[in-house]
Amino acid sequence: MEKKTIHPENFEERVVWYSITYTYVFYLFGALYIVAPVIGWIMFAYLLKQLWRQNGGEKLAQPIIIPIGVWVWVVAMLAMLIALWLGHIDWELGTAKTVKSTVGWAKGWALMAIFPLIGCLNIRPEVIYRATSIVCLQTLIIFPVLLLAFLLRLPQELYISPLQIVGGPGPEFFKVSLYSITPEGGVRWFLFAPWAPAVGFIASIYMLFALQQEKHWFWIGLIGSLLMIVICKSRLALVVAIVLPLTLYFMSNIFKLSVLMQGAVGSLLAGIFAPKLIEIFDSVASGFRAARADSSRVREALGRIAVERWQSEAPIWGHGIVERGPHLVEYMPIGSHHSWYGLLFVKGIVGFAALAIAVVYSFIELLVKSQTSETAKVGLGVIIILFLYTFGENLEILSYLFWPALIVLGIAHKEPYISPFAENEERRKKEARVLISR
Repeated sequence: MEKKTIHPENFEERVVWYSITYTYVFYLFGALYIVAPVIGWIMFAYLLKQLWRQNGGEKLAQPIIIPIGVWVWVVAMLAMLIALWLGHIDWELGTAKTVKSTVGWAKGWALMAIFPLIGCLNIRPEVIYRATSIVCLQTLIIFPVLLLAFLLRLPQELYISPLQIVGGPGPEFFKVSLYSITPEGGVRWFLFAPWAPAVGFIASIYMLFALQQEKHWFWIGLIGSLLMIVICKSRLALVVAIVLPLTLYFMSNIFKLSVLMQGAVGSLLAGIFAPKLIEIFDSVASGFRAARADSSRVREALGRIAVERWQSEAPIWGHGIVERGPHLVEYMPIGSHHSWYGLLFVKGIVGFAALAIAVVYSFIELLVKSQTSETAKVGLGVIIILFLYTFGENLEILSYLFWPALIVLGIAHKEPYISPFAENEERRKKEARVLISR
């Protein structure tokens, strides 16, 4: 693959580029949680300005087109806001809490629509791929220092940024740490994330982007992202790192005869060895749970409580706000660690359906487009990662970290549909013309 130099070429690309490549700088100031919403809403205002100019008859370098897939996310996140308001009305939570929750929506779920909209601006996905690989390079440089800090038993936590005063989900979003000791006595690194599994989430996305790079940056991005996955010790991230490339390969080539034949052979072998495969799967699943048994127990209990209280107390609009769980779940918020349970509890079936419809629509559209578009293939990978992590994280809380993936999602939805059979049809016509000419 030819080695390319990637640099931002316009305002929107410069904003995205420096916002990503300065990740560790923002983290040291405790500003990461603040940067993403600020960037998102400023760029949204810029998008509105460009649309105003375009509709006024001014010709832009690249006309702005907002595809249906992005509109689906916009409508879905607005439905989240409506569910939030009606949940507050149902439970008579008062104006102050409603305003606070609305601000929380603007810093969380709203970004799931804002950044795909920003992807409709003139931003090349290659700029984002390269910027995230630079973050991976920075991680490779920084990690030996963090490892030395652990070996020397330096303080785990350095400080909590005074920027915490602006408000957020908790102090961990403004904390600067060198490493963390687990209850079992092991060590995990959070890097620039609020907790270790969140690092695995972001690293999974960076790995996907690294696979799109040329040789030099491919290896930097891949090794850096895999290092992040290993040091955070996230079980789900390990699964994604193994499953994602293979899944994307088959899904983006489902109309190719060779892939269909591979799938047929795989299905045949799976049928023959099914009993043994089931036994292996059960063994792996048991080991997966046993790796962090207490964590698995708490997650399951949080899910049960969320579903039971959703069904019995607030099935339509939810409870409106997050509530702390009992001692059984170590007082963790009900529905945390799981986007679907969290949505059911806080925003009811309306919030649950809003996210489900957006994810399913994007998956279907990008699955079709990925047969002929590399960018759509990456967008499909983003949706797969987001879907997998809905079962292990709350997407709303971490949207301030994975926003580059949301921009790529918006760019992917802009890709035109080209029939996967068009190339074969064109080849057939050429062969027919040759035969006629003879």
